[in-house]
Amino acid sequence: MNIAVIKTGGKQYLIKEGSKITIEKLPGVSEGGEIGFDSVLLTDDGAETIVGTPTVKGAVVSGKITKAGKGKKVIIIKYKAKSRYFKKRGHRQPFLQVQIGKI
Repeated sequence: MNIAVIKTGGKQYLIKEGSKITIEKLPGVSEGGEIGFDSVLLTDDGAETIVGTPTVKGAVVSGKITKAGKGKKVIIIKYKAKSRYFKKRGHRQPFLQVQIGKI
């Protein structure tokens, strides 16, 4: 069982081969394309664990983008009492869903 910890979009993800993860949208990639993560912080193949300082040299995790879309809407409300101040905004965060291939 191969596992790894990768860093992308300012977050860290614990992944296994064949798993699906949802990450922040990256520029220049589209649905159905291939993606490689070279910022691998840790790898484990069941027999040996390699911890990077800060990253593991030469380690690359590959994956395929299965879905690109927007998340659920988040409503932001700003309100100040007794001053007739009310602002309501909505935001949908773009994301990529990645099927992890080879570690």
